[in-house]
Amino acid sequence: MSYRSFSFLPNINHNSAFSNRFNQIDKIFSTLTGEKPISDTPPYNLIETNEKKYKLILSIPGYKEKELDISVHNNQLVIQGKKEKKHQNNEKINKYLNKDIIFNDFSLSFNFDHKIQVSKANLSLGLLELIFEYQIPDKEKPKKIFINIPNNTQIENK
Repeated sequence: MSYRSFSFLPNINHNSAFSNRFNQIDKIFSTLTGEKPISDTPPYNLIETNEKKYKLILSIPGYKEKELDISVHNNQLVIQGKKEKKHQNNEKINKYLNKDIIFNDFSLSFNFDHKIQVSKANLSLGLLELIFEYQIPDKEKPKKIFINIPNNTQIENK
């Protein structure tokens, strides 16, 4: 299976000091320019369970089912989140002393070489889990070519 994600976030080990620096620089740049931070894309795992079946797990804590939209069209899987803009329990917030939890809208897209069929989508404990099958047409699957050797032309061992 091959896919191409639209994420511009470099592949960084999240345990490294460089990863934290990248996120800090990204936040500073987005504050100065008014652009959405690159690191706002939710982290995900893409797991191959067998040759045809895959599992995609997104970390999206705080999102409800009605705030998510999942679609598949022309070999592209798109997952979008639009957070309702309400304060929890209708509390009035006077002043944040620290604000690290931000519920920004997100969109994550994957382009696949062939069609996929999502068979299951679960949202539990802040993790969205999609189970899908990669559908390769029979004409594009590799085929084993057998070599026929006629009985009368076999090479004899001496």
